[in-house]
Amino acid sequence: MNRRFKSAFTLIELLVVIAIIAILAAILFPVFARAKEAAKQTQSLAQMRQLSMSVMMYAGDYDDNFVPASNRDANPAILPIIWTQGIEPYVKNPQIFITPGSGGGYATDWNSRRHQSVGYSDATGVELASTAVPGAALPGTEGFPSSANFSQAEEVSRTGLFTITANAPKDVTTTKHRGYVFNPYNGLNDPGGDYYKGLPLISDRDLVTKTGDVNYPASPSLAAGALKPVLCPFGATGKNEGKTPVVFADGHAKSYSANSLNTFGNVIWRFR
Repeated sequence: MNRRFKSAFTLIELLVVIAIIAILAAILFPVFARAKEAAKQTQSLAQMRQLSMSVMMYAGDYDDNFVPASNRDANPAILPIIWTQGIEPYVKNPQIFITPGSGGGYATDWNSRRHQSVGYSDATGVELASTAVPGAALPGTEGFPSSANFSQAEEVSRTGLFTITANAPKDVTTTKHRGYVFNPYNGLNDPGGDYYKGLPLISDRDLVTKTGDVNYPASPSLAAGALKPVLCPFGATGKNEGKTPVVFADGHAKSYSANSLNTFGNVIWRFR
């Protein structure tokens, strides 16, 4: 009588197969992660380009003036109007205000401004009671006595208007995040004394909540108005190698690492 034996994998063969799968996973997972990160970065850049077009349409209707980052009445009891409210009629999809992967939301008004993850330049802010002087604005400046005009941004192709900002998650209301804007006057000053080369706070970590940045080691201890940082989240390593899109006043966009943005003069943030 013939006996039939069923063939089976040996333990060694199984271990070899498992080892091969583990090696392939170790190779492919980082590739997939980088591809996903690149897709988010591309989507973020496209969204901010649409916002830039909305600002230009607004300017066409309002004598070439920028929509104010915030419009603060002389009466502090009146809530300021923020830029998302100003360009809302020109935007069809509120989703473009939200950076992919940020966990944030659309800032519909002053009370939800911390959740915004796409920031607009505080250099456009209007504060009727402000004594801020163009060309000499101090850290914490949140507005000037009058609107900003495109004619003031002499090099529109180098003037940064939009970028990613640190934000609070949608269900958190207790942080110092002010993600609807970044402030060009709060960061490093040009060692050569050129006011217009000054920077916002810029990092690939959330400077509102995290310590350890080489340029701003104590940033979380600052007041909320003195923060308003730029965040470079894509590919972040904690060493300012992460990137963010920057949209310029002429409408074009480019991605930069935090290290390159911390180089004085690469982008003009202070145009008044």
